[in-house]
Amino acid sequence: MTTTERPAVLFVCVHNAGRSQMAAGYLTALAGDRVDVFSAGSEPGDEVNPTAVAVMAEEGIDIAGATPRILTTDAVRQADVVITMGCGDACPIFPGKRYEDWELTDPAGQPVEVVRAVRDDIRARVEELISEIAPR
Repeated sequence: MTTTERPAVLFVCVHNAGRSQMAAGYLTALAGDRVDVFSAGSEPGDEVNPTAVAVMAEEGIDIAGATPRILTTDAVRQADVVITMGCGDACPIFPGKRYEDWELTDPAGQPVEVVRAVRDDIRARVEELISEIAPR
């Protein structure tokens, strides 16, 4: 990654329906065009978790139009930073990439209070990530 290129971040979770979509929503909203943002899942669901959509809307971030996508080797290859969230060994490893594993509760089937706590944890982690890879 050079100083003239925007860093690319890939968020990966199993279904690409909750955690990774919330993280991508926050990174897009908070970093704007300073970062390229992608998300994917090792076993993508049919739709984004409605509770995740609702709690992000409380923050003024609309992820309702997002679609779960399958994790591909090309997606990992194009990313500078790969952040996994419970996908285990499903994510291919390439040299020269920054990898982080964020241990977060899976919001699937959880009450709204739990999903809000996951959302708030994700926001704090995304803010820290921005300060490291795309400071103002």
